[in-house]
Amino acid sequence: MSTTATIRLTSEDGPRVGVRGWAALAVLMLPVLLVSIDNTVLSFALPEISLALAPTGAEQLWIIDSYALVLAGLLVTMGVLGDRFGRRRMLFIGATGFATVSVLAAFAPTAGLLIAARVGLGFFGAMLMPSTLSLLRSVFPNRDQRRLAIAIWASAFSAGSALGPVVGGFLLEHFAWGSVFLLAVPMLIPLLIGGFWLLPESRDPSPGRIDPLGILMSMGAMVPVVYAIKSFAVDGPNALAGVLALLGVFVGFLFVRRQLRAEVPMLDMALFRRGGFSGAILVNLLSVVALVGFLYFVPQQLQLVLGLSPMVAGLALVPGMAMMIVAGLSVVPISRRVSPHIVVPVGLSLSVLGYVIVAMTAQLNSVAWLMAAFVVLGMGIGAAETVSNELILSHAPPAKAGAASAVSETAYELGAVLGTAVLGGIITAFYRGALVIPENVPAETADQARETLAGAYAAAEGLPPAVGDSLWQAAIHAFDSGIVTTSLIGALLVASAMVISAITLRPGRDVKR
Repeated sequence: MSTTATIRLTSEDGPRVGVRGWAALAVLMLPVLLVSIDNTVLSFALPEISLALAPTGAEQLWIIDSYALVLAGLLVTMGVLGDRFGRRRMLFIGATGFATVSVLAAFAPTAGLLIAARVGLGFFGAMLMPSTLSLLRSVFPNRDQRRLAIAIWASAFSAGSALGPVVGGFLLEHFAWGSVFLLAVPMLIPLLIGGFWLLPESRDPSPGRIDPLGILMSMGAMVPVVYAIKSFAVDGPNALAGVLALLGVFVGFLFVRRQLRAEVPMLDMALFRRGGFSGAILVNLLSVVALVGFLYFVPQQLQLVLGLSPMVAGLALVPGMAMMIVAGLSVVPISRRVSPHIVVPVGLSLSVLGYVIVAMTAQLNSVAWLMAAFVVLGMGIGAAETVSNELILSHAPPAKAGAASAVSETAYELGAVLGTAVLGGIITAFYRGALVIPENVPAETADQARETLAGAYAAAEGLPPAVGDSLWQAAIHAFDSGIVTTSLIGALLVASAMVISAITLRPGRDVKR
């Protein structure tokens, strides 16, 4: 790498970058777009996948969550490895592996193999995400420019989510569901080419040591907890879920103690003593839980209940995604003058309102009300995410940008896991509890209908018209009742994020201004 491409890390008021820096930002947005498109496309492809591969209720949740679970478990490890061996290098390895496994996922013949491919995508995705945000710290040493760059970077999540349903809807209407995974290939090739010329290599001059036991412990803390949540959502309260939850918490405690006692820890736990850092992480986590939970059940309602095609259902969510982008960019000049402990709660209050609208109008099965709710929800989350991501980087020393970015991305991906596992699990549990199987429905068909809403749709299609229609109407009623409860819980989660942000994001001495 030429010396001209290496940018020195300076103070928070460091030198301003020119065209080359903004071109580098464009390259760094590609993997962000890819990951957000992948998540949204998969949500919209889920009905098609359910009909093609006939997964069980648990397998359907794992198709979504296996990727985010592995990603969340490895993000800290990959962030530390990037700090040690080079963030640009990790980005390139991750991009190559992600594109390769995406091709395998596109042609998976069974639900089990698709889950395995999603695990592989999570492994390589863990290399992508910490590198993008930490490299922004290197490319933009000036805080004013970095604040705008992070807003644009964060808007790529929203842009990808908005583009995903439209592009994915087009693909699903013209090709098999596997085509949605092939999007990774044309997006990652420009990253490899442009990144070679534009992105500086950066690393921590005093990195933490490689800790194999610590890596295993970080995974051992997360996997049992999330699996316990899934087990509880699918099977109800059970001894296995309780044991796994306790195991995950215990291993997490051991991991934290190990890092605190290490002379050079893999993850610097001192970051979490900064109230603004911890508060911003929690805001990210709870906001993503609310957003992903919404995007889990709404595509099913739009496509299966309201009968929209994947393309039209995707277009219905575009206004909300667009408002996430607008809010994320608009909050930048506001955040320069107004304290985060005011800006973030005000933004999140809009998201609470969005969930309340869903709860109040669920029984109407109205596209217009769903669109309006998502517009309001998106405005709040877009503003909050921009401010919180900038605070996370500003609280971390430049040399630890990779680890700090990994923690931020871990919160995001853990939020994605919990959004599907908790809110998705809740709506699944309420759907099963409220579903009243009509008479004359065979036992095997009734079991299929109880698994998922898509299962009920397929079961109704195979019955005589009168019986099938009765079963389908019962399934719709059960699903709608689950949406009400799930939306109210989502509102409570966002309200919790409001309180946390109001308390922890007050300007303090640990924030570099």
